[in-house]
Amino acid sequence: MQQALRMLEEYPLCDHCLGRQFALLGHGIENDARGKSMKLALVLSAHADSLSRIKGGKRILEILASNGFSKEAQEILQIMKKHTSSKNAEQACFLCKGKFNNIESLVERALHLLEAYEYGTFLVGIELPTASEECEDEFKARFEVHYGESMRNEFGRLTGKRIVEHNKKAVEFLKPEIVVLVNPFAETVKLQVNPLFVAGRYRKLARGIPQSKWFCSNCRGRGCEKCSWTGKMYSESVEELIGKILLDATGGLKTSFHASGREDIDARMLGTGRPFVIEVTRPQKRFLDLAKLKQNVNSYGKGKIEVSNLKFADKDLVRRLKKGESTQKEYRVLIEFENRIVAKDLKLLKERLANGVISQKTPVRVLHRRADLTRERYIYEVGVKKLSPKKAELILRCQGGLYVKELVTGDEGRTTPSVSGILENKAKPMKLDVLSVNMGD
Repeated sequence: MQQALRMLEEYPLCDHCLGRQFALLGHGIENDARGKSMKLALVLSAHADSLSRIKGGKRILEILASNGFSKEAQEILQIMKKHTSSKNAEQACFLCKGKFNNIESLVERALHLLEAYEYGTFLVGIELPTASEECEDEFKARFEVHYGESMRNEFGRLTGKRIVEHNKKAVEFLKPEIVVLVNPFAETVKLQVNPLFVAGRYRKLARGIPQSKWFCSNCRGRGCEKCSWTGKMYSESVEELIGKILLDATGGLKTSFHASGREDIDARMLGTGRPFVIEVTRPQKRFLDLAKLKQNVNSYGKGKIEVSNLKFADKDLVRRLKKGESTQKEYRVLIEFENRIVAKDLKLLKERLANGVISQKTPVRVLHRRADLTRERYIYEVGVKKLSPKKAELILRCQGGLYVKELVTGDEGRTTPSVSGILENKAKPMKLDVLSVNMGD
């Protein structure tokens, strides 16, 4: 109590800010109630001293009436014919500047903003001026506060508690769906709406469709004559075919597409499909019917793409997709040779490629966008079937990241061994299909 009195002797403090300096003393008591109780106890003690004509009683009452904003002390002083100055009556709390009085209006604003969104979890974040936090730190150091709670914590706790009373939602500290950002000093409220992640697998049934939106290389998306003023090299992509339906369902701002690798534009993605996660920025709706979403995507992309195994995901799954080098993939490629092939050629290919390591420098066709590195990839199984005197079908199961087209051509010696090199017969890939992508899920 003596420590509280010393604080009030030097600075005007509201009930919240006085009580907060002793927040760890007692349980189930809010700081404003704690501060008010401490002031009342000091008022009673000072009044008793004053009535007993003990020196200092009246002075303490005056401190409590001015710096403590105590109505009880003010009333006692009025009865005793002592009045506080008008200057002291108008001053604000030294620490919070009276901003704890605005919590209800801030909560009302937050609830109004939240009405536009579906969410199950939220968190309140508090933004404070640096000067205010530094002021509080200096105050705690000056009075050696050991049982206090920070102003940031109290603003966040009280605001969150009031919001829960109205919306009945759960507070989530690790991965909230929405963060309510409140600045009590600037009296502003804004929302940080965290992304929605939907994972699944996609099959690409037609050739000539890129995985993601491909901006025009000439205008960089602005629109020009080369791209017919669309800003894109291709009219649609896997990302756009899925993303449009998801944006319609969520009312989101935009989508970002993440996948475990990518197939070439002229390759199909068959089998059970390629794992992907689509990220929706600032979604208004989160409570989606995934079965209906799947139906709508497959209807919209009929004959081009289809999705399966849709489920809600998070950022962790995106990171796993990006680390898909250990993924096993199965390919089927139709090869045309310059010269005729015979049975022993097929046998030789199988012997040289199966259970072998392929060394590949970054292919010439992607050097403009990827670093010139040498990568080694393992081939687990190989199957070869002759289709005609100069055509064969190659099926291989390999480590993710293998460039299959370059495995066929040799890429001017940048890939070794290669089909062309092993047979000393120039080969080129005619059609490429991805048959499976296995991430161990």
